[in-house]
Amino acid sequence: MWKDYLEKVEGERKDKDLLLFALSTCGWCRRAREFLDGNGFSYDFVYVDKLQGQAREEVIEEVSRWNPKRSFPTLVINGEKVLAGYDEARYREVLLEG
Repeated sequence: MWKDYLEKVEGERKDKDLLLFALSTCGWCRRAREFLDGNGFSYDFVYVDKLQGQAREEVIEEVSRWNPKRSFPTLVINGEKVLAGYDEARYREVLLEG
């Protein structure tokens, strides 16, 4: 199951269920994680490029479900809303003000 590959980041803010699909070499993904960390969010994440074989296929299939373009980072919020790519203003609006 793809959820077996997730890593957990514990933060003070647990008001949202956040799932981040990222690439370890992606600067935008790094910025997304820095935003989440800097604002104290708890979240799960997976570096898709660090997976291989069946594990990678399962996770990419899940990314495609949320973001058909399969761009990174892909942030799933409360299993309902998706932010594809990283835009700090949008992250602030949705995560801090929404």
